[in-house]
Amino acid sequence: MKVALCKLDEIPAEGAKVVDFFGREVLVMNVEGRPKAVLNICLHLGGPMVREGEKLVCQWHRAEFDCQSGRRLKEPAPPDSRLIMLPVRVDGDALYYVYGE
Repeated sequence: MKVALCKLDEIPAEGAKVVDFFGREVLVMNVEGRPKAVLNICLHLGGPMVREGEKLVCQWHRAEFDCQSGRRLKEPAPPDSRLIMLPVRVDGDALYYVYGE
């Protein structure tokens, strides 16, 4: 399965772009020069995330996660929690979600 998320030139150098992914929000961002995509759901209570530097921060309760790995940096999210990172691939001028290829 291969699904287009966005054009590469739409991904901001700072922050993140919100895109629709089968009715759910995904944050697309550049991390250390590489595109990443993560479900926009905090693992504490499902709140929306915002990028602050190299962290994703829950807008409801300020739980923090690493942009590169998705691992939790700061509570109240459970200690071993990780955000759901989507497998992505650059193809031409766009970023795609890929599964099973």
